[in-house]
Amino acid sequence: MRDAPDLTPPPPEDPDAQLRRTLARHRAVATGLLGGMGGLLVGTYYMPPGYWTDLLQASAKAGVVGGIADWFAVTALFRHPLGLPIPHTAIVPRQKERLGAGLGRFVANHVFTEDEVRRVLARLDLAAILRDFLRDEEAVRPAAVALAAAMPRVLASLEDGRARRLMARLLPRLAGGPGSAKVVAKALTALIEGKRHQEVFGLAVGQLKGLLSAKEDQLRAAIEARVRAEGGTLVGWLAGATIARRVLGALNAELDKVQPDDSELRQAFETWLRTEIARLEDDPERAAAVGRAVREALANPAVAAWLGEIWGRLRAALEADAANPHGRTAQALAGMLGNLGTVLAEDEGARARLNRAAEGVLMALLPNARTKLADFIAGVVRNWDTATVTEKIELRVGRDLQYVRINGTLVGFLVGGALFALLTAAFGRIAV
Repeated sequence: MRDAPDLTPPPPEDPDAQLRRTLARHRAVATGLLGGMGGLLVGTYYMPPGYWTDLLQASAKAGVVGGIADWFAVTALFRHPLGLPIPHTAIVPRQKERLGAGLGRFVANHVFTEDEVRRVLARLDLAAILRDFLRDEEAVRPAAVALAAAMPRVLASLEDGRARRLMARLLPRLAGGPGSAKVVAKALTALIEGKRHQEVFGLAVGQLKGLLSAKEDQLRAAIEARVRAEGGTLVGWLAGATIARRVLGALNAELDKVQPDDSELRQAFETWLRTEIARLEDDPERAAAVGRAVREALANPAVAAWLGEIWGRLRAALEADAANPHGRTAQALAGMLGNLGTVLAEDEGARARLNRAAEGVLMALLPNARTKLADFIAGVVRNWDTATVTEKIELRVGRDLQYVRINGTLVGFLVGGALFALLTAAFGRIAV
């Protein structure tokens, strides 16, 4: 029977393995050089006495002293040399929080500067990136579907009572300002240019004729009563019914004569509309009056309730459609995003404005972001295990520090020999 296969997952690869090997190699070189210098020093005691032996011995002594001093300095950065609690050693472990705070301030204040962020933004060209994304239909489609799917949550947030009360206060102010008159004027202009105003007029005439027909008996009685009130009971009895019949007949006949092409009343209606449009565009008092009327209408509880009912129906329809990836909402959003991409592709000024706007937003957020970044880095370092912090720093700078040890040993060797030669030349042979 064969053994069952080993399903134990392999241990995760150490991301710092190469750094560990490099540090170990350089540390071995530095330590080996120090050991070789010590061996050379011992060997000079077995060499024949003489000037060159003394020179080599002095150089080796200085090299050993320099190597040991630099080993102590390098080791003291990360731990207590030989495990002895010597003051001012194990600097990194003891100063971890201060180092983290200093590192955070350095990155925030000297890396994420305004000039550097502006240079990065200029190289990125955010408008061009957005343009390329929005012109890619395969990329835009999922984004539109995701935005459509988020629509119910957005609508739900608008259902908050505070949001409704805020909109109830803001909508009359926003829609009832002087600018509302210009909106009304544009709507009336579009109505006339599309010849829709005559349809509205015809609908109003039809409604009026229907109202007259439905209320004919009441109107006749009202006219007869008015004739009696003005002319007396006898006149009312003799002519009241006749006058009422003639008034209603003339009114219906005049309404029947209203035609789109030849009716003076229709032409007068169009003339009045054009005059009103001019007043809305040019007369500040008229514009203010329209704004007040719109504001009062929107502030009316009945209108607010009606708008709320319309919003409820619209919201239900939007939520139902937003759940469909192929619905109108997703298609509309995809079209809007695609149109924005086209605008950014064809309008260089739009791209420049978008880049300036993005830069302005980021520059406004940068001071607070720098503070948050510094605090974040300091917090990360603070929460690290002390041994982990020490190891990470040592792995990344330890190789260069081993060169400090190597250079200390070699420089000590050379300086020791030079001093021996200089002092001997100046004062003669001295005891070593």
